[in-house]
Amino acid sequence: MDEKSALLEYLRARRADLLAKLDGLGEYDVRRPVTPTGTNLLGLVKHVSYVQLGYFGEVFGRPSGRSYPWDAEGAEEGVDLWAAPEESRADVLELYAFSAAHADATIGELPLDATGTVPWWRAERRHPTLHTVLVHVGGEVARHAGHADVLRELIDGSAGVSSPGDNLPERSAAEWAAFRERIEAAARQAAGLPTPSGAPPGDG
Repeated sequence: MDEKSALLEYLRARRADLLAKLDGLGEYDVRRPVTPTGTNLLGLVKHVSYVQLGYFGEVFGRPSGRSYPWDAEGAEEGVDLWAAPEESRADVLELYAFSAAHADATIGELPLDATGTVPWWRAERRHPTLHTVLVHVGGEVARHAGHADVLRELIDGSAGVSSPGDNLPERSAAEWAAFRERIEAAARQAAGLPTPSGAPPGDG
């Protein structure tokens, strides 16, 4: 497998990891903010869609024809990070699939040393190669797939790359609770904090 094919394979795998975190969830759970800063599953998918459209579109002179939500009059900052009530899940998933296809077409048609222009990057880095952009976007998609891992576990306890247990040890709920308690105790001991039982660290 050549380098471009390998990078594209990893990008496609991380896209699938992110998308899988929506499986089996209802409308509220895919949209609701799970962190204090509002991070949510459908918003991550929407955001990654626009990341792909930009980096593999305008950056290489290959605009997709899709508009960006932040260009709308009166658009608020972060509008690409959540789905409004009138945006259906199907709308966001269609955008995600479209952005992936557009990205793959750009990657397929250009050599790795093709040069693009990223206006929002620093001047000395503003004209990266396709190779650099592929690595950058692959890293960003992987980071957001990791965010989605944590969100999904907080929503319903589901963990794993694509399905529960597929890359985690087989443990019962009680075994996971005991494992977590050991980590909590270790953290408290390292920080010199009392244990949940109130005993000084290291006692017993």
